[in-house]
Amino acid sequence: MNLSIDNKSGVPIYNQIYTQLKNQILNGTLPEETPLPSIRNLAKDLQISVITTKRAYDELEREGFIYAMAAKGFFVAPKNAELLREEYLKQMEEHLAEVKKLAAACGLNRQDIIDMMDLLD
Repeated sequence: MNLSIDNKSGVPIYNQIYTQLKNQILNGTLPEETPLPSIRNLAKDLQISVITTKRAYDELEREGFIYAMAAKGFFVAPKNAELLREEYLKQMEEHLAEVKKLAAACGLNRQDIIDMMDLLD
């Protein structure tokens, strides 16, 4: 597991941890059932507050990406196909919104975008 914190980014630290862990889970870098560092150990390694680390873990657990096992710690949750599908759809919507903005800036219309997509096949 590789995490890096950028104190100058303006993105809250808990969100940086949450996003990086979620991405590593989604892309398979962190496979199912992989044990995660304890909240205290991760906070110590990253030199941040335990509260910040707990907030990131709580969010990941709430969304079903990790789970806690009493006296054992946190683990990567088995992949839920519907959860993954929703996450990928959300990412696609964000990317498509960006494509729409860029297309407008370039004077492209909907058909131009569809034609570009067809070229990718």
